[in-house]
Amino acid sequence: MQAAPAPKVRARLTARTFIWLQGVGGLVGFALLLEIVPRSGIISPDYLPPFSTIMVALFKEMTTATFWTALSDTLEAWATGLVISVVAGVVIGIAIGSSHVLRALTHSTIEFLRPIPSVALIPLAVLLFGSQIQSTLVLVVYASFWQVLIQVLYGVQDVDPVARETARCYGLGAWAQIRYVTWPTTLPYLMTGIRLAAAVALILAITSEVAIDTQGLGKEITDTESGGAVAIMYAYVVAAGIIGVIVNLGARALERRVLAWHPSVRLDAAEAGA
Repeated sequence: MQAAPAPKVRARLTARTFIWLQGVGGLVGFALLLEIVPRSGIISPDYLPPFSTIMVALFKEMTTATFWTALSDTLEAWATGLVISVVAGVVIGIAIGSSHVLRALTHSTIEFLRPIPSVALIPLAVLLFGSQIQSTLVLVVYASFWQVLIQVLYGVQDVDPVARETARCYGLGAWAQIRYVTWPTTLPYLMTGIRLAAAVALILAITSEVAIDTQGLGKEITDTESGGAVAIMYAYVVAAGIIGVIVNLGARALERRVLAWHPSVRLDAAEAGA
C-alpha cells in the first residue's frame, strides 16, 4: 500500500499545527546536535556536556529550593520592570503622540537616548543601588520602555485624521477622544510593543544578574560556572531559554486574545482553521 503523498498529509493539518510541528522538529534536531557534538569529541564534554547530561542536571536542580528561589527572583524583576515599562510607555507615548509640540520637542531626545545600550548603565545602576533588585530594574525598564514607547507613538500617529476631527466636531473631550479614537488604533501597536518588551525585559533581567550579581538565574549561572559545575551551569541556561519560549508564547496568546476583534487576527484565525 502506497503512502499518502506529503502534500496530502500536510493538507490534513491546520497551518498552526504544521508550524508547531516544525518548531518542535527544530528543537529536537538542536538537542540531538548538542548530544552528538560532545560525544563525538568535536568539543570536549568538559566544556559542553551532552544534552542528556544537562537535562539530568536540570531535573536535579528543579528539586532544590535554590532553583525555585532563583527563578522567582528573576521573574519578579522581569514582571515588575515590564509593568513599569508598559505603564510609562503608554502614558508618555499617548501624551507625546497627541501633541505636535511635544513630538517636535522630544523627537531628537528620543532618537539620542533610544540607541544607548542598557548595559552601558550598569556602572550607574551599581553606583546607585549596588547588588539589589533596583539595579536590575533600572536596566530592564530602560530597555523595555523604548519598545513600548516607540510602538505607541506609531499607533497614535496612525490615527485617522478624519476620525479625530469628527470626534472634535461631536464635542468629545480629550479623554473621550483617547478612549474611542486613539486607543483602538494604538492597541495593536501597543500589543506588539508589549511582546517585544517582554522578551527584552527577560534578557536584561538575566544579563544584569550575570553582570551585577543580583539574585536570580543569572547569578546561579555565574556561580556554577566559577564553581566548575559546568553541567549545572548549562542547566540554568536551558531553564532561561525555556522561560523565554514560555514568555513569547504567552505574549502572543495575550495579543491574539486582546486583538480578537482586529481584522488581522481574525484573518489569521480563519486561515489557521481552513
